[in-house]
Amino acid sequence: MGHATLPATLRNWLVTALEDFPHPVKIQFWEGEILNLGKAGDSSVELDFRHPGVLRSLILKRDPLVLTEAYLNGWFDFHGEIENIVHLGQHLAWKGLKRTQGIKAWLQCLFLPRLPLNVNPENNRDGEVHSKERDRAAIQHHYDVGDNFYQLWLDPWMVYSCAHFEHPLMSLAEAQEQKLDISCRKLKLQSGETLLDIGCGWGAMLRWAAKHYGIKGYGITLSEKQVAYNRQRIQEEGLADQLEVHLLDYRDLPKEPTFDKIVSVGMIEHVGLNQYPAYFQSAYQCLKSGGLFLNHGITSTDQWNGSSIGERFINRYIFPDGELIQLTPMLREAEKARWEIVDVDNWRPHYALTLRRWADNLAKAKTEAVQLIGEKLYNIWQLYLVGCAIGFEQNQMGIYQTVLRRKEDEKWNLPLTRQG
Repeated sequence: MGHATLPATLRNWLVTALEDFPHPVKIQFWEGEILNLGKAGDSSVELDFRHPGVLRSLILKRDPLVLTEAYLNGWFDFHGEIENIVHLGQHLAWKGLKRTQGIKAWLQCLFLPRLPLNVNPENNRDGEVHSKERDRAAIQHHYDVGDNFYQLWLDPWMVYSCAHFEHPLMSLAEAQEQKLDISCRKLKLQSGETLLDIGCGWGAMLRWAAKHYGIKGYGITLSEKQVAYNRQRIQEEGLADQLEVHLLDYRDLPKEPTFDKIVSVGMIEHVGLNQYPAYFQSAYQCLKSGGLFLNHGITSTDQWNGSSIGERFINRYIFPDGELIQLTPMLREAEKARWEIVDVDNWRPHYALTLRRWADNLAKAKTEAVQLIGEKLYNIWQLYLVGCAIGFEQNQMGIYQTVLRRKEDEKWNLPLTRQG
């Protein structure tokens, strides 16, 4: 590798692109050359290109995720505050190579050595996208990392979705309990009612509703570890006569009215646009007349095509086959399934705060986390949490709670004004 040198076009572009970056940037290359760029300061970012093939793939494929692949395989490394690393990636993406620069860089990188490995996890999944089998594999990939890992940075209820903050200094535990109670109040839960939780996670919503509203709950998930966790907690907390959790796909729910109320939190992101009709229809078929459906999910502020760096990073390393769409087409699909839209509530600032708390908690538990998943995956998770927080702060993603009722329920059985 010693004979391969950094292409002059890229060196000049980096010097120009990073002259106004607000933090010091040190970039070291495989042949020993070091560039010290950015503005002076204490919080520096260090990038280490250990093989010329990383730069070759990055330019020829025009794919920033090459850096993640190279990092996991030991050909690239980075050091510094995760926040600054995310902003550095955004900064370089915004600057971009001009057309003439891009052509020159492409030609110069063509002669650099290739990477020894060519790994592309996106092509290593079997089955049709959003089939029952592949959806189960995708969920287990994410949620079966291990309960011990999630317990390091989630709240005591193990709520892995957006909290609701009265003010920025509110604790994560308080904000998650407030979110659970707000959701129950929106559903107008009454003692003795049956509640279906689609994608129930670790069961916080079910246990909260059982304890505080006296419901009988039925949860479904595609994670075997979550089923085991839920059943243990239900027994330990004396809720076996009120709650049950099963390994079940939403498409296999009863086809007749069975439940008084339905809640789905953080589930629709896994459904996929082509399965929205089945998702909304499945919920509609098993909801009793006069019931309510609370759907809580992340949206994209641009039409999803899976091409942005953030979307593809999450899809490859965190949520396989995840899919976000804008709010309007989501509501349109609900209306096609004969749902009446009762209420739409924007929670975007709340998720930014939630993700910041998760990232802080994970950082505080770094030693334990690294023991469980290794340092490289720990850094991948921090990039995910901090990157998503920035995404919500910059309005690149949204999140909404939507209350729906069956269109055929013509008689209005709800308050005339929105209640907290």
